[in-house]
Amino acid sequence: MIHAHLTSMLLALILFILVYVQLGKGKNPKVLQMILRVMYVLIIITGLMIFFGLYEINFLYVLKLIVGLMVIGVFEMLISWKQKGKPTGPMWIAFVLAFAAVLLLGMMLPLGMDYL
Repeated sequence: MIHAHLTSMLLALILFILVYVQLGKGKNPKVLQMILRVMYVLIIITGLMIFFGLYEINFLYVLKLIVGLMVIGVFEMLISWKQKGKPTGPMWIAFVLAFAAVLLLGMMLPLGMDYL
């Protein structure tokens, strides 16, 4: 299940970049945006399956779940602010911080790969 979760996260990141670039060019990427939202659903479902399949749930897993949902929220806010023409600087800072926290927690926790 972890591989499905990581694959859907990577696809969502690629689709997010594609949608954001298309918005920057003045195009309307409705289809890509809908596929991106399907990826969000897959990320949430696989993440919950991993979370509830754990033998012991500690605070760091709950924190990773919350910050992971924040990353998805920031993705959507970046796209909507870009569509409305609002400045996206603060959202990019929130995205970098939340994404770094999710990656760090994912690598630190026992189900992650030990790169640190």
